[in-house]
Amino acid sequence: MPEDDIPDDAAVERMLAAAMGGLTPHQLLVQNSLAERDNIEERQAAIAKNRERALKLLAALEKPAE
Repeated sequence: MPEDDIPDDAAVERMLAAAMGGLTPHQLLVQNSLAERDNIEERQAAIAKNRERALKLLAALEKPAE
């Protein structure tokens, strides 16, 4: 990487602050943790719903033909 392409410390700090959206590192960590928890809860709900559908389908397939 050429020397001219390396940003100075002030530029790096500005880029980091912009990427963090004005949040402190602690606030950003808490926000990301909460978002991850919500995503886990959504996935667990989807798994439960898919399991319920699969059980209904299995029950329908196992019914003797009338």
